[in-house]
Amino acid sequence: MNCHIAQVNIGRIKASLDDPVMAGFVGRLAEINALADCSPGFVWRLQTSEGNATYVRPYDDDRILVNMSVWETVEALKHYVYRTAHAELLRQRHDWFEKFVGAYAALWWVPIGHIPSVEEAKERLAYLDSHGPTQFAFTFNTVVVPAEDFQQSIDWPSFRSLSRDPTSTV
Repeated sequence: MNCHIAQVNIGRIKASLDDPVMAGFVGRLAEINALADCSPGFVWRLQTSEGNATYVRPYDDDRILVNMSVWETVEALKHYVYRTAHAELLRQRHDWFEKFVGAYAALWWVPIGHIPSVEEAKERLAYLDSHGPTQFAFTFNTVVVPAEDFQQSIDWPSFRSLSRDPTSTV
């Protein structure tokens, strides 16, 4: 099956982006985003005209930031997240982000060429939080092999599941 892997992660920042508490995070955004852009397996990332997604605020809580991207493989995404300078920011995330209750990261398979919307990502994350890992959404710790029948049951252009049970088993 020809799929790419999409990911979303969210976090609640400790202060506004212009607060000195956030300087270490904000100061590295351009570097880390440029690293993603040129990483092997990178396909797409959510960004505004500012070049990042820090101004995209899809939740009622204005301090929740969202990050989304699409990669060719789970391995390419995992390498970027844990084996590049990005890992340094992960180790420091508690300096800038509050401890998050609930699911804050989700992965899911998308057809090659599909760019997920923020609403799609929010739905995947909420589903993971409510139901745990499934074909619909999963984590690095519970990677689910894409099931062709499940992928074909999704109306990708409008992103709505056509199957009666989108919780297809892991």
